[in-house]
Amino acid sequence: MRIAVNTRLLLKGKLEGIGWFTYQTLEHIVRQHPEHEFYFFFDRAYDEQFIFAPNVKPVVVHPQARHPILFWLWFEWSMPVMLRKYKIDLFLSTDGYLSLSTKVPTCLVIHDLAFEHYPEHYVFTHRLYWRHYSPLFARKATRIATVSTFSKNDISKRYGIDPSGIDVVYNGAHSEYVPLSIDERQAVKDKYTDGCEYFVFAGAIHPRKNILNLLKAFVIFKKRQKTNMKLVIVGRPAWKYEEVEEMRLTMPFKDEVKWVGYMNVDELSKVMGAAYALVYASLFEGFGIPILEALQCNVPAIVANTSSMPEVAGDAALLVDPADPDDIAAKMHLMYKDEVLRARLIAKAPEQVQKFTWQGAADRLWNCMMQCVDKQG
Repeated sequence: MRIAVNTRLLLKGKLEGIGWFTYQTLEHIVRQHPEHEFYFFFDRAYDEQFIFAPNVKPVVVHPQARHPILFWLWFEWSMPVMLRKYKIDLFLSTDGYLSLSTKVPTCLVIHDLAFEHYPEHYVFTHRLYWRHYSPLFARKATRIATVSTFSKNDISKRYGIDPSGIDVVYNGAHSEYVPLSIDERQAVKDKYTDGCEYFVFAGAIHPRKNILNLLKAFVIFKKRQKTNMKLVIVGRPAWKYEEVEEMRLTMPFKDEVKWVGYMNVDELSKVMGAAYALVYASLFEGFGIPILEALQCNVPAIVANTSSMPEVAGDAALLVDPADPDDIAAKMHLMYKDEVLRARLIAKAPEQVQKFTWQGAADRLWNCMMQCVDKQG
């Protein structure tokens, strides 16, 4: 069988949520199924690290799709041509987009519908495109995969999709995320926080990640508690981050917040593993991979009580109202003061992370793909 995959988000040094899902699931799938040919469709020059096995054939498809007009051209003009040219039997798209102009059976991965819930957080042109086309994509797909039960229910209700046609394919966490020794933890703290304990946040810097309320909560925490505790923020500026930048420059205790930018997994796993706790009070997530990464490091978490995050965190985290900085600060204070509670959360982490592995994700995604083929007959 010839399987085409939309791999345009496999970008060297820029892998984030959807990119990591694509990388990890495909790396497992192509190696486990050497009997099939996989055509990876990139929209720019690719890195050889993404060509996982001899049965992968990379193809660069123009134009580069980074704007709604170019999205449309790539999926509705270039993609049908490529699918016909290479006689593709199944198309897998892992980023929520597909071609409406092809009859090739399509397995579509929709990670979340955040733009439906918080449209004001997105650039107008992208929001317009997504809100028009995403329902069409969902209804066109032969079968849908998504990353949480929450997202499955959200897609089903909002777009009128029969839930029996949607498979839950949970994310996993990278194998680099492991508990660190005391000496390893101290080395990281010496490097980034002058040897002090710290809370950590990891993710792109944009409004949905709720960085403003996190910073407000940290200020409240520092005013209530005399401590050298720092806050480390890992991530690149994405869009609409001007308010965050302004607060970064003017907030009290600004020197206690360490902004370290984007990190590759080898370094981020160390920064995550040495943290006192993760604080992830995002407004909305289809999954929330940093939560799982922290738990895999035996680092307890403080997470929002919304969308999929309680599903991912289970009993290994404290839940907060992301709209209430006082609540976030109170949970940070509780985590800091109550060592018995913190130890109990850490003890629950290993059992929780066993529910989410990339091997499991790859198996479930492959099953979804094969159901597409069976359905098409």
